[in-house]
Amino acid sequence: MGPAHPECAARLDAIEDRLLITGVGDALERRDAPKASMSDLELGHERLHIASIRGLSEMAADNQAIGGPATLMLDTDTAVNGATWNAALRACGAALAATDAVISGEMENAFCAVRPPGHHATRKQAMGFCFFNNVAVAAKYALMRHQLKRVAIVDFDVHHGNGTEDICAGDPHILMVGIFQHPFYPHSGDKDPAANMLNVPVPAYTKGMDIREIVETYWIPRLEEFKPEMVFISAGFDAHREDDMGQLGMVEADYAWITHRIKDIARRFSKGRIVSCLEGGYVMTPLAASVEAHIRVLADL
Repeated sequence: MGPAHPECAARLDAIEDRLLITGVGDALERRDAPKASMSDLELGHERLHIASIRGLSEMAADNQAIGGPATLMLDTDTAVNGATWNAALRACGAALAATDAVISGEMENAFCAVRPPGHHATRKQAMGFCFFNNVAVAAKYALMRHQLKRVAIVDFDVHHGNGTEDICAGDPHILMVGIFQHPFYPHSGDKDPAANMLNVPVPAYTKGMDIREIVETYWIPRLEEFKPEMVFISAGFDAHREDDMGQLGMVEADYAWITHRIKDIARRFSKGRIVSCLEGGYVMTPLAASVEAHIRVLADL
């Protein structure tokens, strides 16, 4: 997205390095991400939005080829370049391929280390570093392509997953539970959510133990009542106390605890089926350490 932008390739490099150094990577089965199809993207996005991302990416590539700027700004935070289209297709395709593999029983769960993230992308708008909503499309895909009846989305990013809410609000087959700093970007989620949305906005400087209490008090009973057949996670790690993108106070142990609680729900109601997709997390050391903690729980390491 341009020099010094927080949503950068170094994020995935930091995760890879951490998994290599700790040996966690040796215990994982790795798969490359295919490209999502147009018909699958349309489960969550309007056709015109999809076409606009492709066209803008091609325009950026043409501009760069003749010596122009390498990026086109969609808003103050979000830029398109010549590689955006293919990267966004593979980010969403990873979530879909993981969904196929988990539902087929090839693996119990999956973590998708993907860029760009997705949970701010609405049905017809890219924003907040996001172009296609990886988790929302995958949730719709599980319902429409695999005929599941109930899926849950858990979002623990420091920012409200406004795009996921836009795509999934009012769908009785989807329950979304989220926690996020408020007031904060994108300044949504606190007013009149749909019945299938459980939004828990928290003030800046909320500590990890307080977030655990919220999860136990609000999320878990609602998830138990809903009995999801599969769980999707928008796994944002920018609520870490060392990440200056936000001002929440979570640490690695909190992410591991939340993952344990989600995994318990999945084992009880969903045959253990979880697909987790990377969202935020922009300071390399806490991001990598938090992803490691999350993956260790998912993989029973």
